[in-house]
Amino acid sequence: MKNLDFAWKVCKHVKSNAIVISKGLQTIGIGAGQMNRVGAARIALESAKNYSKGGSLASDGFFPFADSVEIANKYGIKSIIQPGGSVRDQESVDMCNKLDISMIFTNRRHFLH
Repeated sequence: MKNLDFAWKVCKHVKSNAIVISKGLQTIGIGAGQMNRVGAARIALESAKNYSKGGSLASDGFFPFADSVEIANKYGIKSIIQPGGSVRDQESVDMCNKLDISMIFTNRRHFLH
C-alpha cells in the first residue's frame, strides 16, 4: 500500500496520460504525454526494465481496457492504482483477477480535460 500511495502521489505531477512505475518507494519508470495509456505504459515499463518485477503502477486516468493490465503483467507488476470510472472498468478488473494483480480505484482523477 505504501508503494501504491507513493506512485499515486508522483503520478499527480506528471503530464497527461501519466503512468508511473515504482518499487521500494522509488520511481523506476515514467511514461507520459502519449495519445493513449498503452503507449505511456510501454514507455514507463520499458524504462523500468526488470526492476519493475513486483512493483506498482499508477495511472492518472482510468484503464478502460485489459491491454494495459496485460502489458503490466509482462513486466511483473503486482499492483495497480487508478481512478476507475470507465464504463468498461470490469474488463480491467477481470484481467487483474486472472493475472493475480491487485487493483485499487481511487475514484479521483489527476488528469482532467
